[in-house]
Amino acid sequence: MENPILLDFPYSFETERLIIRGPLPDDAAPLRQAVVESQPELKPWMPWAVDVPTEEWYRVRVREGRLKFLAREDLWMMLTLKEDGLIIGGSGLHRIDWAVPKFEIGYWARTSHAGRGYITEAVNGITRFAFETLGARRVEIRCDVKNVRSAAVARRAGFELEGTFRLDARDHITGGLRDTYIFAQGRAGLGIRQGPGKSLSLTPNPWPLTLQRTWPQSHPSAYHRCSCASASASASSRRLRC
Repeated sequence: MENPILLDFPYSFETERLIIRGPLPDDAAPLRQAVVESQPELKPWMPWAVDVPTEEWYRVRVREGRLKFLAREDLWMMLTLKEDGLIIGGSGLHRIDWAVPKFEIGYWARTSHAGRGYITEAVNGITRFAFETLGARRVEIRCDVKNVRSAAVARRAGFELEGTFRLDARDHITGGLRDTYIFAQGRAGLGIRQGPGKSLSLTPNPWPLTLQRTWPQSHPSAYHRCSCASASASASSRRLRC
């Protein structure tokens, strides 16, 4: 198998209303602000939202995220509005196995932008990106059985519930055991469904991966996020809210 670091694919792509891209250094402060503002909604599902780290921690995190994206180890993505660059959520492709290849999608939305179909649109777009650009054979979504809104996103995006992992993990607040839904799509049946009223216009390879065009130096200062989640990879991508 070719070393994944040699794979060439874009740092960003578009859906109808969103530009979906890897993290940039200037994301640190607005990202932290969005988490703080959405903390009550995120905390039950996201261990990383219980105690919000410092802005310095986020400055390190977004730089690490960019390095991991370029190393093809983890594809953390920001969801930004086309019209003004506002960050309205986070997502990405995690738990990557390039030998298959297979991925897991995580997602979260800033509370003020939840309920507008942005996360379903993003999940549809990222799923298509995984299959059509990255050559995925399998894409998964995992969420807490009690996380009704996250499971609804998976179903709207055309993912099939394959099963439930019983007593899969400890709840990060109560310490009790919880169950996890496993949703998936396979290459044999791409069949991506659109969210209500949303026509996806994904550009699988809108431009080469170049620093000037994929890492813009300036963005609007008012970055935001939403309330449906993927923070980094493993634990957070299993517990989502939309």
